[in-house]
Amino acid sequence: MKLEFLHQGTEQRRELILHGNVLQTLLMLSLPTLMMSVIQALLPLSDGLFINNAAGTLVASAVTYSEPVINMMIALAQGISVAAMAIIGQANGQGNLERVRHICVQVVAFSSVVGLCAAPFAALTAFPVAANVDPEISHNVFLYISLYAFVLPFSFLESIYNAIKNATGKPEATFIRMVLLLVLKILFNMVFVALLRLEIVGCILASLCSNILICVWMFYELFVKRGEDKLSLHGFHFDRDLIRQLVRVGIPAMLASLMMNLGFFLINYETQKYGAIVLNGQGIANNISEVCFNLPAAFGAAVTTMVSINIGANQISNAKRSCWMGCAASVVTALAVIALIVPLSSHLTVLFTQRADVLDIANRALHIYTYSVVGFGVCMAVQGAFIGLGKTMVPLFVGVLRIWFLRYIFILATEQALEYYSVFWGNLFSNYTAAVISIILIWRTKWVSTLQ
Repeated sequence: MKLEFLHQGTEQRRELILHGNVLQTLLMLSLPTLMMSVIQALLPLSDGLFINNAAGTLVASAVTYSEPVINMMIALAQGISVAAMAIIGQANGQGNLERVRHICVQVVAFSSVVGLCAAPFAALTAFPVAANVDPEISHNVFLYISLYAFVLPFSFLESIYNAIKNATGKPEATFIRMVLLLVLKILFNMVFVALLRLEIVGCILASLCSNILICVWMFYELFVKRGEDKLSLHGFHFDRDLIRQLVRVGIPAMLASLMMNLGFFLINYETQKYGAIVLNGQGIANNISEVCFNLPAAFGAAVTTMVSINIGANQISNAKRSCWMGCAASVVTALAVIALIVPLSSHLTVLFTQRADVLDIANRALHIYTYSVVGFGVCMAVQGAFIGLGKTMVPLFVGVLRIWFLRYIFILATEQALEYYSVFWGNLFSNYTAAVISIILIWRTKWVSTLQ
C-alpha cells in the first residue's frame, strides 16, 4: 500500500482522500510533510552550525536578527501559496483536473512577477533596519538583508511549488525538493563559509547557488517531465478573475505572515538590547527548536489538503474528522518531541559554540521553547482546516493575536521582572493560549467553503 501510494496519480490520490480511511490517509499525507519538516528545519540548523563555528557570535547574531525581516518579504509568497492550496485543492476535489492545471500555471506566473518586484524593495529595507540596531552587528545585518534580495524570487517559486504539490495530494514531491536543497546548502556552505571564510557573503552565495539549481529542477518537474500533471505555457495569458481570487484569498494569509514576522522582528529588537551574546543564545535555541515546532505543525498541510478536497466534494463529515485527527496526531507528535529533545538539549547546543555564557542562555531558552510545541501544533492543524475552507481571515486573526497581543505584550509587561527571559516565557504562554482560542473558533465555525 505504501509503495502504491508513492506512485498514485492525481485522480487516484483524490479518490483516496475522498473515500479512504481518514486516519490512514492523514498519516500517509503527513509522513512526507513530517520528513520534509525535519529537512526544512535542518536548513537553518546546518546554516547555524556553519555560521557559529566558522564565522563567530557577531555574524550569527546578525543572521538571527535579520531572519524575520527576510520572512516578512517571503510572506507575500506564503500568502499566494496558501490561496493556491485552497483553490487548487477544491478544484481537485471537484475532479476538474484541467482547471487544476490552469490554476497552477497562473499561480506560477503570478508569483514569478511578484517575486521579481519584491526583490528591490527587500534590498531597500536593509538601510533603515541596519541603522537601528546594535553597532556591533549593524554592518552584517545590512549585508545580509540587501544581498538576500537576489535569493528572494527563487524563494517565491519554491513556495508555489510546495503549494501545487500539496494541493494535489503529493507532498512527497516537496520532501524530495527539500532534501536536494539541504544537500546543496551544506555543500555550498562548506565552500563559501567554512573553506573560503566569506562569512555573511558566503551565507548568501550558498543560498543563491542552491536555490538557482533547485528552481531549474522544479521547472523540469512542472513543465518538462511527462505525465498527467505536466503544465504548459502555450497560449498563456493572465486570468484576471483567478488572479483577483488569488489575491482576495491570499491577502489575509500574507498579512498573517507579515504581521507575525514583524512581531518576531520587534521581539528580536527587544532581545538585542541585551547584547549580541543573548541574541546569539536565542538564535541557537531557535535553530534547534525549529525542528521541534515543524514536526507537529506538519499535519497542518495535510489537513488543508484533506479539508479542501472533501469540502470541494461536499463531504463535510470527512473534512471535520480530518481536522480533529490532525489535532490529535499533532499533540502525540509534540509530546514525543518533548520527551526526546529536553534530555538532549545541552548536548545539542554545544555543537554550535563553546562559549559558556551563550550556552547558558541557549539551554534555558531551548527548554522553554520545547515545552510550547504542543500548543503550536494544535494551532497549525486548526489553521490548516480554516485554509482548506478558504477562510483565511481566521488564521490572520489568530496569528496576529498569538504574536502581537499574547506574546509581544506579555514580553513588554514582564521584561522588567524577567529581563530577556520574558521572550522565552512569552513563547510558551502565547502558543497555549492561541491553541485554546483556535479550538473554540473551529468548533463554532460553519463547514462551508467561501470559494464557491
